[in-house]
This record gives sequence, C-alpha cells and structure tokens, in this order.
Amino acid sequence: MTDSFEARGKRKKLVDELRRKGITDEEVLRAINTVPRHAFMDPAFLNHAYADKAFPISSGQTISQPYTVAVQTSLLQVRKRDKILEIGTGSGYQAAILAEMGAKVYTIERFRELHLKAQHTLSLLGYSATFFFGDGYEGQPQYGPFDGIIVTAAAAEVPEKLMRQLKIGGRLVIPLGSATSQTMTLVVRTEENKFDYSSHGYFIFVPMIKGIVKS
Repeated sequence: MTDSFEARGKRKKLVDELRRKGITDEEVLRAINTVPRHAFMDPAFLNHAYADKAFPISSGQTISQPYTVAVQTSLLQVRKRDKILEIGTGSGYQAAILAEMGAKVYTIERFRELHLKAQHTLSLLGYSATFFFGDGYEGQPQYGPFDGIIVTAAAAEVPEKLMRQLKIGGRLVIPLGSATSQTMTLVVRTEENKFDYSSHGYFIFVPMIKGIVKS
C-alpha cells in the first residue's frame, strides 16, 4: 500500500485543522497523522481523503469525518494494550487508528462486503485486529470485559448488552438520538450496576441496525 509525499503532507494539514477545532489528545493526532486514510477509499478520491468530512463507501455506509473519529477516540482515553470493541467496522479506518495507538481491537460489521474488505485493507497496512461478521447489538461477551467500546452508528438508546460488556471503569462512546441528529454520549461504568453519562456535541451517523447483510 503506497503512501506518497503528497498524502503525508495532506495528513499533516488535516492534523493541524483538527488541533484548531479543539482536539488535544496528542496520541490520537499522532495516529491520524500516521494512518493513510486514502487506503480506505477509492484511489480516485485522494483529494477527498484528507478533507475533514465524511465520505461514502460501499453498502450505503460512510467513512466517518476525521474530526468525528478524533472526538470518539479521544473520549475512549485509549491506553496501549486496552481491549477495545468497535461496533461498525465500516471501511476499517477507525479500527486502524485504534490499532496504531496500541489497542487490542475487536470489531464487528453487519455487512459482509465491508467486513471482508476491511480485513484485507488492515492486513495490507500491517495492522492487527480481530474481525467479526455479526450483529453489533450483541457485542462479543466471550472476549470481554472491554476497557472501551466505540459505536460508529446512531442508536436511540445504549444497548444493554454492550453496557454489560464494559469493565468497571470502562468507557463506551456512542451517538444517541434521531435519524437527523445525535448527541455523542460517553458512558462510564463506575460500579457493577452504576453508569455515568455525559454529552459531547452533536453529530450525524448512519443508523445502528440489528441483524446482518450477507450479500
């Protein structure tokens, strides 16, 4: 997978833009400056790869806006060797950012096409993650509990099964709301049966849907 001087320059400009927008987690910014976002998009769209905007991919999904990726990842407070569960692999870009930060990544995708393509892309880039083709609402309890869970699709409420797969002290980041606007929500499991919630701005995501799509 090639990474040109032009692409590296565009990434640096993107990181500078994210700093101006308030992203302060230097490890998140380092990962965004390292991972070649263009590798997760059609080669014809290099000029779009480092614009701070979402972009369509296959199966009617999108690769998230870099600012959104930075916000969600910052809220997770990722440490090396943390076990992170991602709901919605999509292009695989978010999983690559987490892997670049040293996390042990588990990621679930309901679209088989995206599931397979993301595995191929991360393998080419040399990133390791454990991929699952399945229903994100179920999580992966056999691999939990997790230090963090990141949901990259919008839900009306936090799935109970995911909350129960967090460690005590674990953090879950999810956009909650309607189809047109969601609030980025951080859920911290403070005790066995106690969860603290906080809100972190408004975003727009594709909806989180139950079930799988094999074709």
